[in-house]
Amino acid sequence: MNRRWRRNHLHHPEEMNITAFMNLMVVLVPFLLITAVFSRMTILHLDLPAEAAGAAPAAKPEFALEVIVRDNRIEVSERGVGGVDIAKQEGAAYDFKKVSGLLQDVKARHPDKTDVTLLVEPDIAYDTMVQVMDTLRVASIDDHGKRVRAELFPDISIGDAPVIVARNR
Repeated sequence: MNRRWRRNHLHHPEEMNITAFMNLMVVLVPFLLITAVFSRMTILHLDLPAEAAGAAPAAKPEFALEVIVRDNRIEVSERGVGGVDIAKQEGAAYDFKKVSGLLQDVKARHPDKTDVTLLVEPDIAYDTMVQVMDTLRVASIDDHGKRVRAELFPDISIGDAPVIVARNR
């Protein structure tokens, strides 16, 4: 009986095998770190227009740039006032160079202005909206033979374009 007791009680417990867990951590930690870095680089900061957020209207109306993307044209205007329409050519894309040139003229008149409201019709493609946003944020300017990027209106607010009501006469 004494031998059995010694054999059973003096036996050392086996060590835990954590090799599989360590392999999982070696793969999982770098994967999570890599995806966290890439997901942060693709975020654009956007704000709601001030009127929609419930802000009190200003006593003196200031310049408010508004860009409306429609199916057949892009409208650049001051809020509530007529502006410039840049028509889309038949079967072609929007003329982003003309839009950029117009925005550069507006920026020259209002150099401290950094915000713009982008209003988009529901059937506009997402890729088109991103191209318009890129055109609003940065312009590529030729400076003595070098291409330089100039900031235009980086603070973009997005909303739905007003519906055009067809009148029957």
